[in-house]
Amino acid sequence: MAMKIVSLFLLFIFQFRLSLSGQMSSMESVPDLQKSMYMVVDGFPCVRLVNLSGEIGCSNPGRDKVVAPIIKYKNTTELAQPSAILLSMDDVQGFFSRISNDSSFARNVGGVLVESGVEIQHKLKGFSPAQKFPQAEFSPYHNTTYEWNPIGSGIMWKSYNFPVFLLSESSTSTLQEIAMKNEKTERAYTTNVAEFDVVMQTTKVGTHDSESCLKEETCLPLGGYSRKKMSFANRSDVYSYGDITILLRGGMLRGGSVWSALPPIDRLSSNQSKPIILAVASMDAQSFFRDKSLGADSPISGMISLLAAVDALSHVDGLDDLNRQLVFLVFTGEAWGYLGSRRFLLELDQQSDAVHGLKSTLMHLVMEIGSTGRGLNQGNKTFFAHTEVSSASNETLDALKLAQESLKSDGVTISTANSSNPGVPPSSMMAFLRKNSSTSGIVLEDFDTIFANKFYHSHLDDSANINSSAIVAAASLVARTLYVLASDNKNLTSSALSAINVNASLVEELISCMLDCNPGLSCELVKSYISTTNTCPNHYVGVVLGEPSSTPHPNQVDDISRFVWNFLADRTSTPKGDTSVCSQDCGKKGGVCIRAETDGKGVCVISTTRYVPAYSTRLKFDSGTWQLLPPNSSDPMGMLDPVWTESNWNTIGLRVYTVQDAAYDRLVLLGGITVTVLAYLAILLTRAYITKALKQD
Repeated sequence: MAMKIVSLFLLFIFQFRLSLSGQMSSMESVPDLQKSMYMVVDGFPCVRLVNLSGEIGCSNPGRDKVVAPIIKYKNTTELAQPSAILLSMDDVQGFFSRISNDSSFARNVGGVLVESGVEIQHKLKGFSPAQKFPQAEFSPYHNTTYEWNPIGSGIMWKSYNFPVFLLSESSTSTLQEIAMKNEKTERAYTTNVAEFDVVMQTTKVGTHDSESCLKEETCLPLGGYSRKKMSFANRSDVYSYGDITILLRGGMLRGGSVWSALPPIDRLSSNQSKPIILAVASMDAQSFFRDKSLGADSPISGMISLLAAVDALSHVDGLDDLNRQLVFLVFTGEAWGYLGSRRFLLELDQQSDAVHGLKSTLMHLVMEIGSTGRGLNQGNKTFFAHTEVSSASNETLDALKLAQESLKSDGVTISTANSSNPGVPPSSMMAFLRKNSSTSGIVLEDFDTIFANKFYHSHLDDSANINSSAIVAAASLVARTLYVLASDNKNLTSSALSAINVNASLVEELISCMLDCNPGLSCELVKSYISTTNTCPNHYVGVVLGEPSSTPHPNQVDDISRFVWNFLADRTSTPKGDTSVCSQDCGKKGGVCIRAETDGKGVCVISTTRYVPAYSTRLKFDSGTWQLLPPNSSDPMGMLDPVWTESNWNTIGLRVYTVQDAAYDRLVLLGGITVTVLAYLAILLTRAYITKALKQD
């Protein structure tokens, strides 16, 4: 019997060593051990944004990470302890409304995990976390209670003292399984928890408005420049998840606005006297989740329409003979207090190098291309012209009608927006009208009285939310209208305009480059101009590092801005002399160097294409820090400027792991102590027994 017990004991030791050696071979380092314990979750965070009057967005409530058990949210859910809530998109609006109205419930929300899915857009009637009248404070008219965005909930404009993540599709299914497991084993001694690391510097230091956080350097202003990798107030250019470090999705920082003239303006001459037709679009989007800001319909469809129109016009002969100067302008920062357009107008007043060749006195009219991706209605491409009544605006409407006539066979129609509208919809045009109420302008949109985009300023406004044929139609309408306006010839025929054709394949490629991860910014079109730092596009405005400049080095500008600059410079240019290789003389003779990133040499072309910094008119960069300027009564929009900034952080992370119940831990500890005491007593008794037996022998 004794031999059998010894054999079983030796077999147990042997198997234990085999098991231990197997684990040791699979875990050769501390990182391997961590990976076996922690599961890194892929997601998109909501972060803390700060303005002069307070905060919006999300943050851990204090200086430490938040750890909470994962539970699936139900409308009747009552929280007995701080919990990580797994939330479906169907419940998002109701959940955040409950947060605002139920303080006892909000107190036990440790963090929120929002599910993703392919079919979500089809299930939802709409989801917009924006306001019903976005940026109403900048409206040039008094009716600011009008609801352009009736489904807007405004939840992204509130402050939440808990972290919120949008999960990737793969992470969503994993977290659903974990939440279900926690529910089934509610009384078990182990539970699965989420660990949120979304500690914001403004929260840690207690700087809860833009003035104080800029002074303490715990935040950076929203806007354009730059992409430098540098240590700045504990800001990181990366996310760190345990042992995995990855670059921020879509880039953290943004370049400036970009403008370009067709044909190029002679920068060496001061005799530019042609009236200017300014065509405007925007390149920045907004979302509850910082790095999931695609803005497919609003505003990227308008930007794509403008780029395609520029391409079509670049193939037209005789542009030098036009009676008016065409200028194309793509703003950034418009979603955050019209940063790009207000800064552009200020630079124009100051006649800075960034706008050399342009004069406000020569501005004949402004044509803005807004949302165009949802202009398809029962097979027809329908668009609406929103305008302030003036002779130049009426001229634009006539040009649009002429362009429409030339596109009748394509089913393109243009209508004047409803006269019951209070004025132009939220757009860059508002900044122009607030600056000068007599500005002649028109805004081309895919809606009449309310937004057609049911996912306005939402992460769901992606490529599935737009139609490429509508964008092609809008680009054709814009190209032909601009040609009519620039020629100033009322006798142009439809047949003459039919020579201006938009490349539909280019539009499809721009959509896949600007709005999808596959191929995303690694597409051939983008790669032909620049070397990208990211693959997945993201149109969040980003933050400003260092002193802004109208002639930044390419490594100081983000991917999207650099691509737009190169594309416009190429399409609006003429070759420089007999040589195409860039040299030091290129810039001195009015040229710019395009495609320099792709082969290290580049092509020198004559082009008037410039960057314009985009940041608050209330800010000044001085002696290495940002200074808040006092309000200026001569700048009414500056008086309203909220001065948006983004909090700094060290790292942002989300991971899941299993923990044991504290009571179980105490029970194990007590059991271990008991076993130790009993073992000690057994040793004493055994020793006494053996000693007694030996004495008897």
